Amino acid sequence: MFIIRRSMTKNLPKQAKPAVFLDRDGTIIVEKGYLANPDDVELIAGATEAIKILNAAEYLVVVVSNQSGVARGFFTEDDVKRVNERMLELLSQSGAHVDAVYYCPHHRDGVVPKYAIDCECRKPGLGMIKKAALELGAYPIAVVGDREADVRLAVNASVPGILVLTGYGERQPDEVKSMAAFIAADLLEAAIWIEERFG
Repeated sequence: MFIIRRSMTKNLPKQAKPAVFLDRDGTIIVEKGYLANPDDVELIAGATEAIKILNAAEYLVVVVSNQSGVARGFFTEDDVKRVNERMLELLSQSGAHVDAVYYCPHHRDGVVPKYAIDCECRKPGLGMIKKAALELGAYPIAVVGDREADVRLAVNASVPGILVLTGYGERQPDEVKSMAAFIAADLLEAAIWIEERFG
């Protein structure tokens, strides 16, 4: 049984809304390493349909993404924003809506001093979920992603974590897979599971 932490909900407005938190690379869009060029953005098959299922269920859809390439000097925050905008454009063309996109540009081993820090926002830290709670009135009901950090984020938020086998999902060790509430072939299967469980 998954219980939302009291600290995650105590300061929410009365009209707080359930939210599904989605990873970006390897979950919504094809994993291409440190992606900096919006022209290279490609939606994973079924991602649009998945988000439309979550939209129809009236869940907030919030993207949370670690983008350590900024700290590592591979690209800038403006590059991240352009990639995000392209992703949103492709999704919206088919009627899928994302309520917010948050990203963490930090990494302790970064080469850009202002970003080379320990932070709360880098997954599996709860910083991005807390920000969505404050800005959107969102409370998490599930986290979906293809990496250990996504599954651990769900554990830290005391909600189900769904590991998708797209992106790096297939390569995750058994320890990570065992922490997931559900292992889905892709985001579409994850969305169906969420809708059936919480809908």
